[in-house]
Amino acid sequence: MALLLERAGLRTTLLTRGPEQAAELAQSRQNARYLPGVDIPRDLRVHALGAEADDLGRADLVFVAVPSKAIAHAVGEIIHLGVSDRAGVVSLAKGLVPPDGTPPTIALEEAFGGDRVACVGGPAHAREMVESGAGLVAASHSEVLAHGVAEAFQAGGVVCEVSDDPVGVELAGVAKNAAAVAVGATQAQGLNAAGMAAADIFLEVLALAVTTGGQARTFVGRAGTGDLVATALAPSSRNRTAGELLAQGIPAAEIPDRVGQAVEALETVRLLSGAIERAGLEAPVVSALARLIEGTLPLDDWIALVRAKQPEPARFGRRLRGRPGWWARLTAWFREHFGRRGRE
Repeated sequence: MALLLERAGLRTTLLTRGPEQAAELAQSRQNARYLPGVDIPRDLRVHALGAEADDLGRADLVFVAVPSKAIAHAVGEIIHLGVSDRAGVVSLAKGLVPPDGTPPTIALEEAFGGDRVACVGGPAHAREMVESGAGLVAASHSEVLAHGVAEAFQAGGVVCEVSDDPVGVELAGVAKNAAAVAVGATQAQGLNAAGMAAADIFLEVLALAVTTGGQARTFVGRAGTGDLVATALAPSSRNRTAGELLAQGIPAAEIPDRVGQAVEALETVRLLSGAIERAGLEAPVVSALARLIEGTLPLDDWIALVRAKQPEPARFGRRLRGRPGWWARLTAWFREHFGRRGRE
């Protein structure tokens, strides 16, 4: 994200977690662990968190690119470093904040106010994003902030649409990650079963989003199904790989070491299950996936649930009063045309 902002012509500082990491990036001008071969421009400054407090005080935008479990700590750092009261705070996290499974923007809004908070979602695998583009979604309750963030990324060479549904964008990203784990855990049993698992998870998380004012359109847009397709197809997808390892019997605690990176969805699914339960909603597939991750549900039982679960039947709407339904009109047409011919 810092590379894109620098390309957009914005004066950008990348703050690392510690001085050793900052020194390494500043010297090598590459992130050898996460983006090997991608050069860090000289104009992009790199400093350790806390070393450039004056810069944060002058910043117009602060992008919070931390795991969702670290959002509370990040809020404390932002306040401690004296970020301007006029600065926008943009979450890049794709997860939920413990212990209650709170969407990151809600946690940020409690600290900074709704008009100062935004988030970014959408299909945005890092290497592809910096090399050939992405389909981002900038969401905020503030129209000015949402457009400002979107315009910054567009100037950096990527497509970025605007949304007024930040919680929907975040929960769509959560649904995507959970669905990707489910796909990985299920695809060996067939693509149909994997598709069923992903669809059921999206429906269950959408029900949670609706209770907080989220929009269904967000879930079928780039932040939801668009991001899911990108994740499910990516050879390097951490979440899908985590699901595959679960299906092989690898305990969840060992998966991050196998993958070589943190797999946030392994924790997020548990938080998601709890949040749905507290909202008084039913989510048998998300709950089962949480138990599969924690090791209390055998893989065969998970597969059986996915294959056997029958969604609720459609609720057919009543006909408009005084107007015959479609079938009645069609029957009347046949009687008028063919009944007359039969009599002749």
